[in-house]
Amino acid sequence: MLHRIKTIAGHALRGLDGELGSIEEFYFDDRHWTIRYLVADTGGWLGGRKVLISPYALSSIDNKGKTVSISLTKKQIEDSPAIESDKPVSRQDEKIQHDYYGWPVYWVGDYMWGAYSTYPYLVRDRDKWAKPDPNKAGWDSNLRSTKHVTGYHIQATDGEIGHVEDFILDDETWAIRYLIIDTKNWWPGKKVLVSPQWIERVSWSEERVHVRLSRESIKRSPAYTEEMLVTRDFESQLHIHYQSKAYWTDDLGI
Repeated sequence: MLHRIKTIAGHALRGLDGELGSIEEFYFDDRHWTIRYLVADTGGWLGGRKVLISPYALSSIDNKGKTVSISLTKKQIEDSPAIESDKPVSRQDEKIQHDYYGWPVYWVGDYMWGAYSTYPYLVRDRDKWAKPDPNKAGWDSNLRSTKHVTGYHIQATDGEIGHVEDFILDDETWAIRYLIIDTKNWWPGKKVLVSPQWIERVSWSEERVHVRLSRESIKRSPAYTEEMLVTRDFESQLHIHYQSKAYWTDDLGI
């Protein structure tokens, strides 16, 4: 199922033995554009301490009840390694977190979630978690905050077209499938979806996303509204418009 990031941010985080705080933002990697952690604000319970939760720990998302359920206890969260909220998350921080919770690493292997042949889907069964091949080289990723990247300018091949307003993620793989682009400074009122597949590069220092699309092609693309559901039919129209191979054909090995 596809979800807007902003609809999940603010949801209460519910553990195995009670509420743990709320979802503040998300960190994604700049290689696969996949959510690696939910950032939880524990509020008064742990003095406002922030913790990282991997999608491996997620059980369900209830948008109607505005809750996200995870398979962790309050004690596990309380004893988890602290993260300095004012500094970027380092690979060493990630290793410490993964060792503590027993989560498999995602940065060793050829796939979105590491070395799994079940690509691209998450495996939440500990008995099926494969250990990475020590002979396989890991890859370095930079974790990016969805909150920080919101507002980045979008640069088409022939000029600016708007800015990032939100992200749409897939809760089966936790990949970011689309960026929601607000083009109100160019065409009043229109919003469009842009896939990470169509991004040429991101200038993190300039806070600008360069896409391999022209302004005219974006102007003629199917319009997106916050009230609509992103159905497979809508996605198909979008990919046909841009003459792009759909991500779900890759997921199926087609």
